[in-house]
Amino acid sequence: MVEKKSNKILLTLITLFSAVLFLLPFYIVLINSFKTQKGFLLDVLGLPGQYFTLNNYPEAFKKLDFISSFTNSLYITVIAVSLLLILGSMAAWMLVRTKTKLSMFIFMMFSTAMLIPFQSVMLPLVRIMGKLNLLNPVGIIFMYLGFGAPLTIMLYHGFVKSVPVEIEEAAIIDGCGKFMTFWRVVFPLLKPISVTVSILQAMWIWNDFLLPQLTINRPEWQTIPLKMFYFFGQFAKRWDLGLAGLVLAMLPIVLFYIAMQKYIIKGVMQGSIK
Repeated sequence: MVEKKSNKILLTLITLFSAVLFLLPFYIVLINSFKTQKGFLLDVLGLPGQYFTLNNYPEAFKKLDFISSFTNSLYITVIAVSLLLILGSMAAWMLVRTKTKLSMFIFMMFSTAMLIPFQSVMLPLVRIMGKLNLLNPVGIIFMYLGFGAPLTIMLYHGFVKSVPVEIEEAAIIDGCGKFMTFWRVVFPLLKPISVTVSILQAMWIWNDFLLPQLTINRPEWQTIPLKMFYFFGQFAKRWDLGLAGLVLAMLPIVLFYIAMQKYIIKGVMQGSIK
């Protein structure tokens, strides 16, 4: 009994230590974004106190061209995630319901594609996209579809197996075609995994830096991570502005994650074990 209690205390301490270790960078970024440059240089870990200021945020908002970069990130993320949900769910459904060796082979190919590192294909990919005149937001959306499809299909594939095929058969008997059966009967049942996929893919696409850096060559197309990269380069000595800009960049996706986090574990667990 004593040993059990000791293990529980130890586990609690490890959890608290891990939480503090994880939250410390966010604490440093947040408190220093409200300090003047002098306050930041004098005490990085302390509270703002007499050096408290709100001027960093409007100045960073303006210099970061936040509206433009936010719009670009939102445009790319929303369209890419929407297409991944639509095409990924349909592909997974067909692969589950079509029980042939070919469908199994295609699913294995998608699963294997997750093992290929992006760095091994990025240079030839960018060269090909350049020849197709797709080094722009439209081109990057197509690339996100390609790189996001394996995980999307794998998650949907596991979840679709839990949907009783009898429901689809009843819909077909009532006069629904395959297309209408999927959208009116099957897809609404995939809501938990759809939310999970949208969160995971949105966080990846929103925060991605390398692919936009390789493919977006005009300032007016730059996403928030790209803007932050050039912003820190331009204001390398103004950490107060840089950290305020970093908070602005993180805020949309953090709020989105907080609002939708309860669906993540539920969707992943159901998609992996059923």
